[in-house]
Amino acid sequence: MASMAPTTSSPAESQDNAQLNMKYVTLIAIIGAVGGLLFGFDTAVVSGAVGFLQDRFGLGDFGAGWAVSCLIIGCIVGAISTGWLSDRFGRKKVLIVAAALFVVGSIGTALPDTFTGYVVARMVSGLGIGITSTLCPLYNAEIAPARYRGRLVALNQLAIVTGIFLTYFANSGIASYGSDAWDIANGWRWMFGVGAIPGLIFMGLLFLVPESPRWLIKQGKPEKALGILLRIHGEEAAKQEVLEIKESFKQQSSSFRELFKPGLRLAMFVGIGLAILQQVTGINAILYYAPEILKQTGAGTNAALIQTIMVGFTNMVFTLVSIWLIDKAGRKALLLTGTAIMTVCLGLIGLLFHTGHSSGYFVLVLILVYTAAFSISLGPVVWVMLSEIFPNRVRGLATSVASMFLWAADYAVSQSFPPLLSWAGSAATYWIFGAMSVVTVFFTIVFVPETKGRTLEQMENLWNRGDRDAQARTKPARV
Repeated sequence: MASMAPTTSSPAESQDNAQLNMKYVTLIAIIGAVGGLLFGFDTAVVSGAVGFLQDRFGLGDFGAGWAVSCLIIGCIVGAISTGWLSDRFGRKKVLIVAAALFVVGSIGTALPDTFTGYVVARMVSGLGIGITSTLCPLYNAEIAPARYRGRLVALNQLAIVTGIFLTYFANSGIASYGSDAWDIANGWRWMFGVGAIPGLIFMGLLFLVPESPRWLIKQGKPEKALGILLRIHGEEAAKQEVLEIKESFKQQSSSFRELFKPGLRLAMFVGIGLAILQQVTGINAILYYAPEILKQTGAGTNAALIQTIMVGFTNMVFTLVSIWLIDKAGRKALLLTGTAIMTVCLGLIGLLFHTGHSSGYFVLVLILVYTAAFSISLGPVVWVMLSEIFPNRVRGLATSVASMFLWAADYAVSQSFPPLLSWAGSAATYWIFGAMSVVTVFFTIVFVPETKGRTLEQMENLWNRGDRDAQARTKPARV
């Protein structure tokens, strides 16, 4: 990359330089968000393959759930390891390792002749995805100016849904290439194996980006951090930001115990709550099993795969809408609007299955609206908030803990979805997800603050004040 050294300029040149700085930070954020593309690919690719895996390995309902959810075991381990690894070795180096794990896992998943071999390779991929899902939005948040942080971090969600959309296309193309027998024998291998290509691209691009300036300051290297911040903000703002970041690290060092002390426990409660609620409202059950769900409405295999592409396209388009709105409307408004619409859609889907009117396009339309609502709210907003609500000194550790809960909830949903459909039926399953959406609405109203426009260093004062207010409300009044 070009030299980070500042240059003097006239007012007109300074305006041009500001534009160049925005291009620079946007380019960094786009590269950082490519990790989300891997996330989207690897979580969605199994949707087209799970039916073939069931036939290839003779899997029942539990086996089908395990074929989908085994990835998430690796994701949980990767997510909880990310905080310690990225705090010790740096954000950039750990992301490079994650990309390598993804490449190895993608190739490994395409090769085995046993279900056990498939499961092990998927867990290796999961390690990489757990790391990137936690670290990519965190890295972008630590690079981005406060005014544009929402949309730059939300680029990660755009990359996720783009990965999902492209994967649906790839799955459909591969499945239509040969006969059903070929798909069962080899088609699913190609679905997983092509994931090595974006993994290699991501690994190469990471060598072009700088290390997080906040991590550099934490490691006692403010001069290197200043060089990066000068390129992003200009001289005066960069120097001021270095001082603010250094001040934020003067407090206690990070530890698991500290995460639940006053000043942080409310932030952890909100972060973990949002992480769990993003998953138990059912989005990944729909994305992972979309072709199988749409087959229940009467669609054939090819038609279900094509309709799944429509789900992926809707996901991508409305994520773009969210990126446009998130720094204007704010995080909380998007959460409330989206989850309210999701609640209505899930209730109606359950009603259609309950009354026997699930055939035709009614369920598809409601799934598309539900996906659109998720894509403007819980999808991008949760990842943005997890990357911004924690103070500098514990951000890596706190984000990894919240991400671990997110992946654990994802595992519970994806593993239980096929047995739940068989045991409780489609209607009850969607009503359960709808009830969780209602919980999300009330959780957002009561606990989630608005964070748009605040610097990362200002977040700590927000939570300190929130904890003090909570203590004041619960403390008995003196007589």
